[in-house]
Amino acid sequence: MKLQLNEAPIDRVIRIVLGIALGGVAFAGAVTAPWLYVVWVVAAIALVTAIVGFCPLYALLRVGTKSTTR
Repeated sequence: MKLQLNEAPIDRVIRIVLGIALGGVAFAGAVTAPWLYVVWVVAAIALVTAIVGFCPLYALLRVGTKSTTR
């Protein structure tokens, strides 16, 4: 099964910036447990989906930000 890209480049950049920012907030200690774990998980999900280019939630909802014309 091949995952089709469903994220536009700008969406991927936003997710990378968001993931790095959330990771920095968590690493700096601006949040405490249990929210610390939530922030780490959201940061990891944002980074992984940005790197892969596939968002499972987009696929489940049958939406995407990537243009289909090309």
